[in-house]
Amino acid sequence: MSNTLRDIIEQEPVTVSAPCRVDMGGTLDIDTFRFPLHQFSPCTFNIALNLRTQVSLLPYRAGMVKVSSKGFKSAAYPFDRAPFDHPLGLMFAIAAYFSVEGVHIVIESSSPPRSALGGSSAAAVALVAAFLKVTEKKPITHYYRQKIALLAHALEGIVAGVPCGRQDQLAAVYGGVNAWHWQSNIGGSIYRKKIVVQRQYHNSLAQHLLLAYCGIPHQSKNINSLWVKQFLSAQYRDQWIEIVLKTKKFVDALSRKNYKEAAAAMNKEVAIRRQMTPDVLDNMGRDLVASAIQHNCGARFTGAGGGGCIWALGEKANINRLAPVWQELLAERQGAELLDVGIDSEGIKA
Repeated sequence: MSNTLRDIIEQEPVTVSAPCRVDMGGTLDIDTFRFPLHQFSPCTFNIALNLRTQVSLLPYRAGMVKVSSKGFKSAAYPFDRAPFDHPLGLMFAIAAYFSVEGVHIVIESSSPPRSALGGSSAAAVALVAAFLKVTEKKPITHYYRQKIALLAHALEGIVAGVPCGRQDQLAAVYGGVNAWHWQSNIGGSIYRKKIVVQRQYHNSLAQHLLLAYCGIPHQSKNINSLWVKQFLSAQYRDQWIEIVLKTKKFVDALSRKNYKEAAAAMNKEVAIRRQMTPDVLDNMGRDLVASAIQHNCGARFTGAGGGGCIWALGEKANINRLAPVWQELLAERQGAELLDVGIDSEGIKA
């Protein structure tokens, strides 16, 4: 790290935060799917949550990079020998991209570790923004939000070693309640953003939501890799087309505040995913989804499932009746709990 950068961090630690998300229609933002399915106009949907991930840059020994994050053992390596296949390898890869050393990266998240809420993507977005803040000293304009999201995605894909989507990074930089329409034109914009619920209605929408942490972490790349493998071998092509249609129907219904119709589309999308990959829900997840359906709500795993979180959507009265049922189910597993749900309207904050 140059003396100038070190001076900046020593004088005042640099802190940036970004929100996690819940989602619908995920995987369609992966290139493997969005190009072959382009004639069906694939889109994904997410809600940015007030569960934020904060990244701070602190000074550290010259030539070294240290990363500390809740739920992981802190790790420190020489700048030029930091492993990218480490559990915190994405953070080391971002530091390498910016040629930064002599820094301690501290990650603090208000969501449970590996909860399938996009926390690692939010951390990557916040870290990219923190380094840009120090190196380029530019305000976070629309251009910089897009740059941050796409750079964080590119680095995450390289480190993961499997195709990754972009919607988690977009939720982290923009916040809000949005549909992301994935474009296939070469040389043009990759996505088109559509606001589904305006900012002034975020508090109202939050009353129609529940979010449960199932008490066990997830491994998204396992299920994502299986979906990619299935798709490439021509399995479940019709089901993926149906997922596109159900996601678009969900977005349309939610934009009209038709929670009953949105919940129905949500449940049909999950049923298709379960047909392709039964392990997308564990025992706790299956019980939570079944109880949501019984209470006329929709329920879906976050991210690629396989553990982590389940979120529900429905009419306010139905959500209020579902909440104590979910609390009773979650009490059966240590660490499982209902999480506070609020919608983040700002996105990245530096």
